[in-house]
This record gives sequence, structure tokens and C-alpha cells, in this order.
Amino acid sequence: MLHNIYYTSCDGVNTIHACLWRPEGKPKGVFQIIHGMSEYAARYSPFAEFLAEQGYLVCAEDHLGHGETAKDEEALGYFDADHDYRTVLKDIHYLRQRVQAKEPDIPYFMMGHSMGSFLCRAYIARYPEGISGAVIMGTGYQGKGLINTAIAMTNFNAAFCGWTNRSNFIKSLAFGSYNKKWGGSGFEWLSVNEDNVKAYNADPLCGFPFTDNGYSVLFHSIKAACARKAFKATPKDMPIYIVSGQEDPVGGYGKQVRTVYKKYVKTGHASVSMKLYEGARHEILNDFTKDEARADILAFIDGVTASYKAE
Repeated sequence: MLHNIYYTSCDGVNTIHACLWRPEGKPKGVFQIIHGMSEYAARYSPFAEFLAEQGYLVCAEDHLGHGETAKDEEALGYFDADHDYRTVLKDIHYLRQRVQAKEPDIPYFMMGHSMGSFLCRAYIARYPEGISGAVIMGTGYQGKGLINTAIAMTNFNAAFCGWTNRSNFIKSLAFGSYNKKWGGSGFEWLSVNEDNVKAYNADPLCGFPFTDNGYSVLFHSIKAACARKAFKATPKDMPIYIVSGQEDPVGGYGKQVRTVYKKYVKTGHASVSMKLYEGARHEILNDFTKDEARADILAFIDGVTASYKAE
């Protein structure tokens, strides 16, 4: 069952909405979800309920500018005045501290999807202590030159139009090529499942355009996640499971996902593994891969949990 909790954002202004899904009895582990761009925590309810049935306590917050955290429609896609991705990391960390304080003696997992995957990668490099494992879903990789150009163009656009501007140019820069392979409404790249795409299009809390402020946070989070120091700062013995659809444009149709995997291997991570789902696009938890992806993630965290108990 979903429980709603609220806490003050680290920006000192907004109130963060978060969700908890509790299992029956004492949980055997905690699984924290970091959601993606232009969506929200409760979208993960089916997956969270599945994990709760398997004995895991699941939690997730709505980032600034998302879900119930956003005060109104105008606030969607706008983070805060500082447009600093580290504020989002601090809000994620606060939820973890709050939950982990109540459940201190069980394994704690982090999972990030899409934008959340970059935040997750930056998070496990910045706040690694006490994390038992991480699932990186729907991720990608961008070199410093390209991401610095995107940041500069966003800053230039904001200087003339303001940080609340919703620029079609910046949107095209970030996602212009994603749907060319499929056509349609513009979000077919998310899923082979047409019903999932229709539900996403019909949801007022999904698919909203980002402000320049939002894109600044997104691009800086990607830059932080892809920096060599983030790979090096992540503990070498942390189990990391990277999953993505083979046809996901965010991951360069598998190429960038393999790059992320190789970066972790190159920096000495002995417990990193990867799976690409053939024919699947971006949202593997909402597609024909749903059951397989759930089972694979459960097998990963169950394996770590079993080792944790044996220690």
C-alpha cells in the first residue's frame, strides 16, 4: 500500500512529496527509486508493489518541479532558483537518511531511471556509504565537449529569455532525434507498448516541457555522472546492475550503455553487470519486458541481500 510523506526541500522553499510502499512484516531490504524527467514517483507503483510483495520497503520522492512537489502547472519543469542538481541529490539523500534511520540493519539499494539514472550515478559517487547496491536503468553517456556546449547554449538562451522560458530549441537539442525512428505523437521512443505511450500522453504530470532552469539541472547532472571522477569515487566493491532497452535512444541504442559499463570496469569495479533487452525502448518496466525486468532486478537485489545476511 502506498503511503505519502512530506518534508522540506533542501532549497528551504519547497515541500517534497515522497511515496513509501511497505511490505507485510519486517522488510528484508530497502529499495529507493529516483524517477526520470517529466514523470513522478507514483508512476512506479506497480513495480514498487511487486517489490513490496517480495519483502522490500520501497521509497521514492517527487523531484523539485515534478509530481506533487510542483506547486502548480507553471512549476512543472522548474527546479529552484539556484538550478543546482546537487539540491536534488540532497533531497534524495534526505529521504534515504529518514528511511534508513528507521531500518538501519538491512541492505539499502538505489535505482535511477533516465534522468534519474544520471542522478543515481552522481549520488552513489557522492553519498556511497551504506549503499548495498545500485540499479542504473535507461542511462547514457555524453562527452564533456558536447554536454558543455548544451550547458552554454542553455545559459545563453536563459540570459535572453529567462530561466522560466520553455525553449523549443533546447528541447530539440536534447531530444530532437529520439522519435525519428518511429514517428507518431512524439513519445513512441518510450515504449513499444502503445497503451503505455497513450497513458503517458494523457497524464498531465508526464511529458511536460522543461524550462531552461530544468535543462540546466539535467545537463549538469549528466555532466557530473559522466565525469571520470564520478566513476572513480564510486566504491569498487559496490554491486551495480545496468539495464536498458537495446532500442533506447537515451543510451544510443545500446552503445552509450556499453560505454558506461566499460567505464565502471576500467575504474576497477568488479561487481558491475549489464543487460540490454532486445527490441525494447526506454521504459522497460512499462513494456513487454516488464515481467523479465522485474524478475532480473529482484534476482540482483535478492543476491546482494543474501550476501548481506551472510556477513
